[in-house]
Amino acid sequence: MKLTFLSVGKDRSGLFAPGVEEYASRLSHVAKVQLVELHASKASGVKAKTEEGEALLAKLSPRDALVALDERGRALSSVDFAAWLGRQQDSGRDVAFAIGGDEGLADEVRTKAALVLSLSAMTLPHRLARLVLLEQVYRAFTILRREPYHK
Repeated sequence: MKLTFLSVGKDRSGLFAPGVEEYASRLSHVAKVQLVELHASKASGVKAKTEEGEALLAKLSPRDALVALDERGRALSSVDFAAWLGRQQDSGRDVAFAIGGDEGLADEVRTKAALVLSLSAMTLPHRLARLVLLEQVYRAFTILRREPYHK
C-alpha cells in the first residue's frame, strides 16, 4: 500500500516538520509513504482554490482512494478510521490524503474524494493538520496490527 500526503504550502515555522518526519518514518514500516508539498497559488479566493485543486488532483493515480481533509467532513473515531483504512488496504487501493491551502479545498476535490474527513470541528493550521493526520494514520495501522500504541 502507498500512502500519499498532499498538502498545499510549506511549513515555514519549522515547528511541525520534525513530527511529520517522525510519523512518516514510523509509517514506512507498513506502507510506502510519500509527502508532497505543492506551491500555494499566488491568486486569492475562488481562483486560488481552483488552481490548488487542479494541482492536487493532478497528483492522483487511478489506484488512489482520495481522502479530502475538510472541517465539514465526517468525524470518525480512531477505530472507525482504522477500519476504513483497513478496507482500502484489503481492496489493494492506495490512499492519497489532500490538505488544501489557506482558502480550503476546491469542490472538485471534495467531490472526487472517497472520504471527506474532518480532524476537528475547530480550524487547524494546515501544517498542524498534516501532523495530526500522520499521527492518526499511524495510530490506525497500530490498531489494525493490534499493537499497544492505541489505548
